Amino acid sequence: MTDVDDSTDPIGGLVKWFDPTKGFGFVIPDQGGPDILLHANVLRNFGQSSVADGSRIVLQVQETARGVQAIEVVSIEPPEDDGSPALADIPHDVSDMSLDDVPFEPARVKWFDRSKGFGFANVFGRTEDIFVHVEVVRRSGLADLQPGEAVALRVIDGSRGRMAAHVAAWDSVLKAKS
Repeated sequence: MTDVDDSTDPIGGLVKWFDPTKGFGFVIPDQGGPDILLHANVLRNFGQSSVADGSRIVLQVQETARGVQAIEVVSIEPPEDDGSPALADIPHDVSDMSLDDVPFEPARVKWFDRSKGFGFANVFGRTEDIFVHVEVVRRSGLADLQPGEAVALRVIDGSRGRMAAHVAAWDSVLKAKS
């Protein structure tokens, strides 16, 4: 890869799409111009294995002979609420504001199937499975979860048992505490 021009100013944009299976996706820059290639390795360096379509993202980029590519993720914000109703299983008295009061718990993804729309994780030191819905993953700014992936969960009691109300990459939670 030959650098043509390195940019020092971060560039903001919206994730057009990201496919964790393919290992890449594209970002539409706010200032216009060509889409920015976002490779899975750049996301992993940020502490995430995926990012939800429509997420706001700030990147350091470089211009190469093959186009503009992300070299570092500065920040990611989940997609804006589209106005759709919250999941029926999440109690009505739990709002986004009160979720900040629910501590993150370290967990490992047991399995997750995006096409089925759900999966399960295990909180370290506990035996019960925690239900993880694809919509919670998406609203948390992620596109997918991989078996064995370390995550941080905000766990609540739903109508069918313990469930994740928010999912974050474990590395990003550790960075925020530093």
